[in-house]
Amino acid sequence: MLNRPSKTLARLVGASLVIGVAVTGAKAQEFINVLTGGTSGVYYPLGVALSEIYGDGIEGSRTQVQATKASVENLNLLQQGRGEIGFSLGDSLVMGWEGDEEAGFREPLTKLRRIAAIYPNYIQLVATADSGITTLEDLRGKTLSVGAPASGTELNTRAILAAADMTYQDLGQVQYLPFAESVELMKNRQLNATLQSAGLGVASIQDLATTNPTTIVEIPADLVESIGAPYAPGVIPAGTYNGQDEDVQTATVINYLVTHEDVSEETAYQMTKLLYENLDRMVSSHSAASAIALENAVDENPVPLHPGAERYYREQGLIQ
Repeated sequence: MLNRPSKTLARLVGASLVIGVAVTGAKAQEFINVLTGGTSGVYYPLGVALSEIYGDGIEGSRTQVQATKASVENLNLLQQGRGEIGFSLGDSLVMGWEGDEEAGFREPLTKLRRIAAIYPNYIQLVATADSGITTLEDLRGKTLSVGAPASGTELNTRAILAAADMTYQDLGQVQYLPFAESVELMKNRQLNATLQSAGLGVASIQDLATTNPTTIVEIPADLVESIGAPYAPGVIPAGTYNGQDEDVQTATVINYLVTHEDVSEETAYQMTKLLYENLDRMVSSHSAASAIALENAVDENPVPLHPGAERYYREQGLIQ
């Protein structure tokens, strides 16, 4: 008679096989959550493109795109390990590293690591034509949407107003709204102006300028220079928006892709490498990505590069 394994032994062997398969699957799975911004901004379509690039290029990866309130929220989520890569404005990144509580950071975000400096945000101050706002000074007593509370856009708004010797108290009313909601209020004549920090050609302003007469308000170069780094003078070229017939001076702030120290070196390396190998796909998702260039990826910033990103830049000769 053949000796048959006991039912108990068979169950144990079966359970071991299931556990082995589960563990093998867990090792192969790489989860990458891409933290972006509001769906009407520039971060979101670029984040969607990144998630597709990483999903295709990183073996065993599972990607997700998360719409957020952008820079400040993204950095806090990265510190908590609730995302693997996210977008941030340069001034928000510095404030997060330093733990600027007024900017929305309760403590220094010491786990943050840089992946790349990417494209500049243009601080775009847009008013309805019938508001009569043509200069920064004209904002006094008027209604202005400054972005979501403690967002990168709101921090930009505070900096620009302070340089113009104004505070929120000088305005008629302050609204803390995302881009699309600000535009809807302007269309309904419930809001005079909105400040939106984004790449050129942001969808929300495109929508507004197509349907309503608008004014892109100048932020003079000398005022921007008085703020200092990471702010720099820039120009919104004529024709960027419907009805904009002339170049408009404004301020720019560099955007970054940021990760955290618990992301593995290999994953950070692949995220960096795939970004620069797929710039055409990024540009297809939004024209702001046309300003992303490898030679500008590494700059002076107090937040350390992730070792994986640093490895890629050494291979490319950007770091000796």
